[in-house]
Amino acid sequence: MSAPKTRSREQAYRHDLRGYQTGFFLAALLTIIPFALVASGTFSTIATMWVIGVLGLVQIVVHVRYFLHVDLSRQRREELYLMLFSAALVTLMIAGMLWMLFNQHTRMM
Repeated sequence: MSAPKTRSREQAYRHDLRGYQTGFFLAALLTIIPFALVASGTFSTIATMWVIGVLGLVQIVVHVRYFLHVDLSRQRREELYLMLFSAALVTLMIAGMLWMLFNQHTRMM
């Protein structure tokens, strides 16, 4: 996290440290919850997979915000656009690969 110019070095250090601590706590929590869900077996398999998927997406946001320091501010907007474009490309590649594999599977059956 970038500190404004008006902060002293000590205040900027504390601000950054607090951000890293918050990110670490959230990331650990978002990791522990899926393990607990799988270990307890309280939900059905489909529900557990959906919860894990949603928590995984939330964890991506936490990592981008607290560890990569990309937020919605004007200074960081170009980095956010670059990440969203990269995510769109990866999604298209994975979707195309899955479509091709399922198409080949149906042709071979």
